[in-house]
Amino acid sequence: MNWLAKINLTVVTERLGPFKSALFLLILIVLCLFVGYRLGNFYHNFQLTTLEQQKSRLEKLYQQQAEQVERIHTLEVELAVEQLASQNAQATLKQMSLDHYQVKKELAFYEKVMAPEKEADGLVIDSVEITASQSPKHYNFKVVLVQQELKRRYAKGYVDLVVIGSLANKPSQLKLTNISTLTKKDLVFSFKYFQVIEGSFTLPENFAPEKIQLSAILSKTKWQKYQKLNKTLPWILE
Repeated sequence: MNWLAKINLTVVTERLGPFKSALFLLILIVLCLFVGYRLGNFYHNFQLTTLEQQKSRLEKLYQQQAEQVERIHTLEVELAVEQLASQNAQATLKQMSLDHYQVKKELAFYEKVMAPEKEADGLVIDSVEITASQSPKHYNFKVVLVQQELKRRYAKGYVDLVVIGSLANKPSQLKLTNISTLTKKDLVFSFKYFQVIEGSFTLPENFAPEKIQLSAILSKTKWQKYQKLNKTLPWILE
């Protein structure tokens, strides 16, 4: 910018004269205005073009977002319908499985009673069920015994139930008569076809049950010999 400082307007005016100097200054001003106008117009048009491009891009992005949101909502509805259908199918299959198991269980029971030729002779422990009561550590039990002799006589004897597990983190076995109010007389059976023996018991607070061992003892009489049947089952609440 040193060259501007070197310009002496007085010298220019003396050399060109007043008129030419004024004309030169006017032309210079007009030229500056024209160049400034063209530059401003160019920059304004550039800003308008850029703004339109950004506006178009933004509208396109908004449209894509709306389509994606609509797609997500559609997929969510389809997923909810599929989950509901899957839950209904699982519930139906579970119910059918339970019904089938119950029918199969009942059929097997009556086959043992009415068609013992399909099974081994003698007394059979058909089932042992343990169910929790409303009171903590208090349980109910049900034992079903079946007589399978072709020429049936009364099966007479008693049952003995033992709960196997851990007491204070040590192996332990609890006899039914020690954890209930039942006596040996309450556990006696005498039947020709089948008999159900039921009762309840209470486990100690620090006892963790693992297995159930049931014994059906046939007392020695004139019509039957002494026999002891054992059945061990995992601790599974019905």
